[in-house]
Amino acid sequence: MKRSHESDTASVTIRKLCQYEDVFVRMIHEYFKDDLINILQNVSTHAFLSALESRIMLDGQKYLKIKKDLGNASFVEHLLEDILKLGKGGVIGFWECLKIPLKTHPPPPLLSAVFDELNQLGDQLVDQILLDNHGPTLPPGELREIQANHKQYLLEKTQSLVEPKPPGSSLGPQTFNINERYVNLIVVSTNQFRKRSQNELMETGAKHEECLKETETKLEYISLNRIFRWSQRSQCIPHVVIVSGVPGIGKTTMMQKFVNDWANGKLYQRFAFVFPFKFRELNKMAEVSLEKLILHQYPHLEEQLSNILEHPEWLLFIFDGLDESIHQMDFKSNRLCSCTKDQKHFGAIVVSLVKQRLLPGCSIMITSRPTKLVSMDVSSIQRITEIMGFLHSDRKIYFSNVFADEELSKKAFKYVQENPMLYTFCYIPSYCWIVCTVLSLCFRAEPTNNDRLMKSLPKTVTQLFAIYVSNILTNHSSKQNDFPSIRNLLTSFGWMAEFGVMNHMIVFDERHLRSFNVGNNDHHFSCFMLESGQHPHVDYTFLHLTIQEFLAALVHFIHYDSGKLQESLDKAKSFEDGRAEMFLRFLCGLSDSTTRSILKPHLYYLSIEASNNVINWLQKKIAEEQRDKKELLNSFYCLYESRNKALALQCIGSINDAVFSFVHLNPLDCSVLSFILETRGETEELNLGSCNIQDDGLKNLVPALHTIKNLSLYSNNLTSISCTHLAQGIQNNQTMKKLELSRNNLEGPNFAQLMTAVQTSQIKELHLRNNNLTDHSCVHLASGIRHNQTLRKLHLFGNNLEGPHFGDLMAALRTSQIEELYLQHNELTDSSCIDLASGIKNNQTLRKLDLSQNKLAGPNFSELVAALETSTIEHLLMYEIGLTDEHAPLLVALSNNRNLTYLDLGHNSFSDHASGHIHDLIHKTPTLKEISLFSYRMSDSVKKELEMLKKDRPELKVNIK
Repeated sequence: MKRSHESDTASVTIRKLCQYEDVFVRMIHEYFKDDLINILQNVSTHAFLSALESRIMLDGQKYLKIKKDLGNASFVEHLLEDILKLGKGGVIGFWECLKIPLKTHPPPPLLSAVFDELNQLGDQLVDQILLDNHGPTLPPGELREIQANHKQYLLEKTQSLVEPKPPGSSLGPQTFNINERYVNLIVVSTNQFRKRSQNELMETGAKHEECLKETETKLEYISLNRIFRWSQRSQCIPHVVIVSGVPGIGKTTMMQKFVNDWANGKLYQRFAFVFPFKFRELNKMAEVSLEKLILHQYPHLEEQLSNILEHPEWLLFIFDGLDESIHQMDFKSNRLCSCTKDQKHFGAIVVSLVKQRLLPGCSIMITSRPTKLVSMDVSSIQRITEIMGFLHSDRKIYFSNVFADEELSKKAFKYVQENPMLYTFCYIPSYCWIVCTVLSLCFRAEPTNNDRLMKSLPKTVTQLFAIYVSNILTNHSSKQNDFPSIRNLLTSFGWMAEFGVMNHMIVFDERHLRSFNVGNNDHHFSCFMLESGQHPHVDYTFLHLTIQEFLAALVHFIHYDSGKLQESLDKAKSFEDGRAEMFLRFLCGLSDSTTRSILKPHLYYLSIEASNNVINWLQKKIAEEQRDKKELLNSFYCLYESRNKALALQCIGSINDAVFSFVHLNPLDCSVLSFILETRGETEELNLGSCNIQDDGLKNLVPALHTIKNLSLYSNNLTSISCTHLAQGIQNNQTMKKLELSRNNLEGPNFAQLMTAVQTSQIKELHLRNNNLTDHSCVHLASGIRHNQTLRKLHLFGNNLEGPHFGDLMAALRTSQIEELYLQHNELTDSSCIDLASGIKNNQTLRKLDLSQNKLAGPNFSELVAALETSTIEHLLMYEIGLTDEHAPLLVALSNNRNLTYLDLGHNSFSDHASGHIHDLIHKTPTLKEISLFSYRMSDSVKKELEMLKKDRPELKVNIK
């Protein structure tokens, strides 16, 4: 119904488009260009181009070639430009074709939003486009001049993108033009905030790829020029927008780009004046009015401020960093101000603007970390978005931007891709910068010796930051071996960093610097910290939250105090919000002597006692978490960072099983688990059922699959792609006995690779239930079982194997050693009985056969029975296969099978007329121990009569109701 409604809405919308003049149709097409680019990258190219060819005579092959040669982005750009050249007819035809993906289930959310915007705004849309392109008409005179000056002021402030001082370099911070360096970030619409750990970048990073996959089906992509456009969720043009994102994801840079594009005339000219503020800078202000707040930062507006504020609909206020505000934003508060001259703390002013009590009609954009929004009432916010960071392609672009040498860029990117721990965090731009700079330093240090280069490259996050800090310290002092000075520097930074971690603090001021003896005049201060604001109201933050957490851990190895370390470990463990999780991982990472050796040239000595203390603590922690698999997995991360396989083996040696079923495992979890399993050497059983690991997660598990004897991977959304990974793992495993892959979706071209691996394996049980396998897969199944002489149980329940290739599977059954075959619920029909008969008749090992829930009744059923009566089958299940009274005489022949001990004929349509034949079947089969005959058509008297047969045979069990 919903799809039909959306299609009807699209038809109405397109009819409206037809009524516009050519120039306005083109204008609307251009207005939606960014949206159309995203939509076209996520629909079936062939289907869409075929529809276009039939409507507007475009050469589809031309665009397929562009896509193949130049990539998806170039293909879309060329197509949209060519459509525009065709004028109104071409544009209308193009939009008609967009109705096709709208009919898919679910329809692309962004496409639905675009048609909804077109439909809801109607004739107002052209006016809105003109307003966004040209802005409101300002009264002649000084106001226009003031606006021009304000734009120029903001243009100069936002033109440059500053990157921190490169580690190990005497260079200062590097400056780039924002339009040359900025890489688009993925922003999606959302109205939910999960309760996350304080170090939410880890949780978001782990879920990042999963969330990005949903952008095509569930999440609405929001480009910069869509933020203040029609919101399908709230059914209005939003006045208040929140942009959320984890630390370092690019919220501030995105706001800088937004303001720069506005000042350049590229974006949202509907706003005559934009006022960006940072909560960090507002924290220093006492009670203040909105007018004073504006003039404090933009004194050049003083003469015309009253005139500017007379038109709230012209105004946009941007407040960056809500999570850094010292005031709680209570959007339910009634203590609001309605006059621009009212004196309030800035928090009340922001809430008054949001609630439209102050300057009703103005627009507000707020940025925040997601954790800040969990406890807030955001019902008055019309659009809430979340920055998801870099896609794979964006990360690649970023590496190319940082590395001048293309070959080096590819080499570095490949290395990071092969390290899931490092790659996952590269969704964050600031983290990506750290990774790039560290790798750049490693490549420069070892340009020719590949073996030494590989040893120098970071394997863990702890090693990454150890190298980063090491290269900063390389230029710390002109004196060689100035150990006391360096130790004092890092001790000061470290205790302040740890204070921040333990007290949920990322913003520091002069008092904190003095308290911890941190000198901001040191020439390496800017390598660790950023400062903002102007004297005397200057704030400081560590370059990245993770750097703060690393230094907080490092200080315990520089200045070891057993009591202090134990107190910090216990305190960090007690935080339920997980704020100290990375801190704990870094402590464990630094317990590894190889990792510590990276820093020893600068620090001379790092405490071995601290290492022993951390190891003892971790051992105790793991022992306490045996039953809580999620907590145990968190401890595995600590073991992963330690790279100490002896420690890992010691810690997990007492673990009796490896059952993680129903624990959600992201790809990063799988990498960590793989390390643990490899360390363990051999695992009797690994149960990862219903863990949602998917293809990417399974790929990360491959290195450890050779250690598993019994592997369960049921219900994990695995696809044909996973078959390649599984094949690789099986080929390296000569001890695997059982493989459980039920309730996935393995049908596809790679299924053949899995079965090729099965051929030479030692697998005894293979479970492939409910995998959407078709008769095409029977060819590969046949190959697998024909050449495997160890396979004894094959479960194929719930697939769809009926078809011409089912005979191949049955032909392979003849020479196999299979003892149990489960074929229930496979859409098999009477036609399959011939192949079944051939396979059974020539097989000498089959002991159990389940043919239930198929439709086998028919003229060929007699051939199947003939094969069954001479077979070695002991357990035969044929419930609900469509049998009726006319088939009952055939069943008597089964009594010739002197191996048959169990027979299930339940849920067939037998009536009283069949009772005599069933009586004969039971009576003539002396080996039969149990028979099931559930049938609603039999009378109670006949059922009772059949049950009486067990009087003469005490060992016989008759189940009949």
